Amino acid sequence: MAETVSTRSHPPHMAPGPERSWIVAAIRNGKVPVLLVVDVQNGALAGAHEREQVIANIGVVLAKAREKNAPIVWIQHADDELPTGSEAWQIVSGLRIGNGDYRVDKRYNSSFEETELDDILERLGATELVIVGAATNWCVRATAYGALDRGYDVTLISDAHTTESMVLRDGRTIEARDIITDLNAAMAFLRYPGRRNQAKKAAEYSF
Repeated sequence: MAETVSTRSHPPHMAPGPERSWIVAAIRNGKVPVLLVVDVQNGALAGAHEREQVIANIGVVLAKAREKNAPIVWIQHADDELPTGSEAWQIVSGLRIGNGDYRVDKRYNSSFEETELDDILERLGATELVIVGAATNWCVRATAYGALDRGYDVTLISDAHTTESMVLRDGRTIEARDIITDLNAAMAFLRYPGRRNQAKKAAEYSF
């Protein structure tokens, strides 16, 4: 059951004045975890940091979800670089969409934008989203923040998401491992009212 939380106060940096109403996300009570597998596609994982190990770790989490009959939702991106039906668009070898799993097509970084993901999660009664996939600094990040904004608890599997290093216009490089570490730290230490977020390794997480 979703519960909307509202507080009436002013933040400490604001002078007292007329009462303000601060509306936060609908908080989802209980524990119903759903695994989101984001963009584990040939094109999205080509050249990704520690690609094979990450795919193996995603397989570990998938096996745990299936053992506990936890719902699994596969997110599959399409754009000019990943045309629908192309080889780049296909799910990587070694992972498979199972019977009874859900699949969601998307065209934006967040898995929630202009997709049916919200509707699927509502039908499932989801309270916690367990996130794996690619790319860390694009679709995984956007999906994790989108989930928190919608009131879901979020667990990012810290060794089951990946990306490529980025070369900036000024020639500096942001290494993939640093991008991954940054998002893991954010998910471990961010605080949202009424929600829980964490980063855990594949071997540590239990549904």
